[in-house]
Amino acid sequence: MQFGVTILPDPPCSRFVELVKAAEASGYHWAYTYDSHILWQDGSAFLAAAAAQTDRIGLGFCVTNPGTREPTVTASFHATLNSMAPGRVVVMIGRGDSARRTIGLEPVKVREFEAATELIRELANGRTADWNGKQITLEWAKDLPEIPVWVAGYGPRALAVAGRQGTGVVIQLADVDIIDWIMGQARAAAEEAGRDPSLLEPIVCAPAVISDDLAAAREASRWFPAMVSNHVVDLLKRYDQSLLPPSLTGYLERREFYDYSEHSRTGAKHGAFVDDETCDRFCILGTIEDHIAKLRDLEAHGVKQFNMYLMTGAQEDHFRAYGEHIIPVLAG
Repeated sequence: MQFGVTILPDPPCSRFVELVKAAEASGYHWAYTYDSHILWQDGSAFLAAAAAQTDRIGLGFCVTNPGTREPTVTASFHATLNSMAPGRVVVMIGRGDSARRTIGLEPVKVREFEAATELIRELANGRTADWNGKQITLEWAKDLPEIPVWVAGYGPRALAVAGRQGTGVVIQLADVDIIDWIMGQARAAAEEAGRDPSLLEPIVCAPAVISDDLAAAREASRWFPAMVSNHVVDLLKRYDQSLLPPSLTGYLERREFYDYSEHSRTGAKHGAFVDDETCDRFCILGTIEDHIAKLRDLEAHGVKQFNMYLMTGAQEDHFRAYGEHIIPVLAG
């Protein structure tokens, strides 16, 4: 199993770079940041700064979208980053949540999302693509290492895009039953498209809080199932609830509101509706032993990478604990 960490692009950028370097020193394989340009600073500058000051760790957005960054710009940015940090770049892409909603737009339509994802995959990797009736190529990207494309989604149609276009599926929760359902949807689409479904990798993203005080760990992570609920609410507008896993939709009955000004912030008031059981399912909480046990369970369900959302707190201490006690056990 590989390990990643998502760090907010909060100022100053130098602090972000410090944390990425600390993660690299502790044995993490990947470092990501958000791409929501109204709520935070522009993460592309943060990633470029980190690329210039690290040697090994992989870099990318968790996640970008093709609606607030024009797809050819997205492809060129990732290829440029790949020229700065060869072989250390990934495209992680979804339909857009906070980046779109904070400027009054809905997530990108699935058909547009798939076309843009395919374009970005080809163009960023130096291959010719057809866009707006024009053949375009990043000639300077042809000899760079291949950039994988990991696609985020929850609903059947978005997951079908992951199956047809992606090399990995970005799953924002750590519940193994839901992960199995998500991968089943994506792999069925991959097989239908003539791809090998076994090559599609699940990348699980969730908060990881190390603490002997489980109640405090839950309080620190309630924001996350609340964030996931935005995507589930969107799904319920388009799918009958019977088509979705009850473990994904059941906790929404208590949801009252969501405030994007507190998006992905520990202690966000909109997270108050999230019950303890949902926190335990969606996140990794508790002692070192609890973390290892849950990660072993994820590994048994085919998870190849765990990407933790580490927004606040003693972040270097967390890196050190994972680097000393957890990564050596799981990464081998």
